[in-house]
Amino acid sequence: MMEYAKPLAKLIRELEKMPGVGPKSAQRMAFHILRMPDEEAHALAEAIIEVKERIVTCKRCFNFTDEELCPICRNPSRDASVLCVVADVRDLMAIERTQEYRGLYHVLQGVISPMDGVGTEQLRIRELLQRLQSEHVEEVIIAMNPTIEGDATAMYLSKLIKPLGIRVTQLAHGVPIGGDLDYADQATLISALEWRREL
Repeated sequence: MMEYAKPLAKLIRELEKMPGVGPKSAQRMAFHILRMPDEEAHALAEAIIEVKERIVTCKRCFNFTDEELCPICRNPSRDASVLCVVADVRDLMAIERTQEYRGLYHVLQGVISPMDGVGTEQLRIRELLQRLQSEHVEEVIIAMNPTIEGDATAMYLSKLIKPLGIRVTQLAHGVPIGGDLDYADQATLISALEWRREL
């Protein structure tokens, strides 16, 4: 079996550590990097170093930013009375892409998952409760993925927030737009029936 030169083997090993990248994809990326012009390879390396050195979490909502507060928290036109709680920044970005939500966010940085060693103390729940006590929030939208861990996190948060007199809502789950009922799984149909609304 052919062995790669040590620097190339090291690059492949490092690329394999990335989520969703297997040995073949890592090899393909490594060879692509090798063929890149020097300027592009250096720009890629500098971008990785810069993101690691400059990106921090927003002191208010824990979104990624290169300043003390993220652009969403700094935007005075956002509705501060509505707070959307998400598991991670990718979820925040998905909601932002809709261009429909105008409130603020709180990023938990994960979900409760005892199997993965993630308990409530590893999440930004304490900071969420501090925000709810110091800011004028009227509604908290819990936007978790419809998984066992996401549902458990949503239920836990709901039990903490409701006694504060704040309205707690959750994203609806159900049949996707354009989907066929006969292709939907049983859990999706049950959820769709449970979260039905009036026409």
